[in-house]
Amino acid sequence: MEEKKKQTEPEACKVEKKCGGCQYQGVPYKEQLKKKQKMVNALLSKYGKVEPIIGMENPYYYRNKVHAVFDRDRKGNIVSGTYEAKTHRVVPVENCLIEDKKSQEIIRTIRGLLKSFKIKTYDEDTGYGLFRHVLIRRGFKSGEIMVVLVLGSPILPSSNNFVKALRKEHPEITTVVLNINDRKTSMILGEREKVLYGKGFIRDELCGCTFRISPKSFYQVNPVQTEILYQKAIEFAHLTGKESVIDAYCGIGTIGLIASGHAKEVVGVELNKDAVKDAILNAKENQIRNVRFFQGDAGEFMETMAAEGNSMDVLFMDPPRAGSDEKFMASAVKMGPEKIVYISCNPETLARDLKYLTKKGYQVKKIQPVEMFAFTEHVETVCLLSKKCPV
Repeated sequence: MEEKKKQTEPEACKVEKKCGGCQYQGVPYKEQLKKKQKMVNALLSKYGKVEPIIGMENPYYYRNKVHAVFDRDRKGNIVSGTYEAKTHRVVPVENCLIEDKKSQEIIRTIRGLLKSFKIKTYDEDTGYGLFRHVLIRRGFKSGEIMVVLVLGSPILPSSNNFVKALRKEHPEITTVVLNINDRKTSMILGEREKVLYGKGFIRDELCGCTFRISPKSFYQVNPVQTEILYQKAIEFAHLTGKESVIDAYCGIGTIGLIASGHAKEVVGVELNKDAVKDAILNAKENQIRNVRFFQGDAGEFMETMAAEGNSMDVLFMDPPRAGSDEKFMASAVKMGPEKIVYISCNPETLARDLKYLTKKGYQVKKIQPVEMFAFTEHVETVCLLSKKCPV
């Protein structure tokens, strides 16, 4: 038993204190789950029974999206890694325990190529240099890999030879995109893009649907647990095929398209225009005709729908970490869906939003935490609210 444990558990992280990305390194996995359960219970149990958290079978190397920032150390050697917590100092990372292994191999190869191609890394203090970041996305089911090279200017010297050399080492790479970020900003990606190889996107499969993922599109980083999370959300909605559904903060349309087979019609709304383009194409590629997607602020969209007297049966909402805003929730309440399925990546903002919704005629029926981010303190929660029957 001890021998098996040694084989399955990687060595301890060497940079945990400097990196700050994982708050629970060195904590046994069962203990991590207990801590998360305790946190969700403390914040949400006043609204209803919190189910036991659904943990991961294998909590390592799960992130399908890997980002590395490039710099030079004091000796002038090229390093890649992550920013030290609350600073812009680069912590060199050789092996991250939560990031996809293949993506990390590709980053190490790129580091070597920068040296042989004599490409200078970007210096944040002076604004000189070219090479800033690499973003890699891998479809765990499709096997497709996208490499996004983030540069401070639109020209990568010998770009054809660079891509050839990279693909010679890693022939499984299906697309390479050049992203231009010439601003002094903490944002990783700039607005402009140029496809150097392949289609400029990858596809992956989730809950029986195929999804097209572009460099800037939101797609959950833990595909194994995402299927569990979304299946739980669909199960909570208890769709019969007759419902009108809104998928708010819909991203590339994942939840809406998965739910569409169980609903009469689905309307999705999302602020990110790249994600909306992907969502529309995803509907076409999956031959789903009962879904419409709109680009815009979810709160404003709901306000307009409420003002026009529209109604819906089920609302799926999956807001960012800051949670929803009152404009959105006031409009949702006005439209009066029978059920709200709230997917949250932040139990604190979920607790705040549940406080509002429970005062406005909704009752929490189910609360299910799902582990999505092993070794970090983050936890995802799916919550079902039903409209109270009028007295």
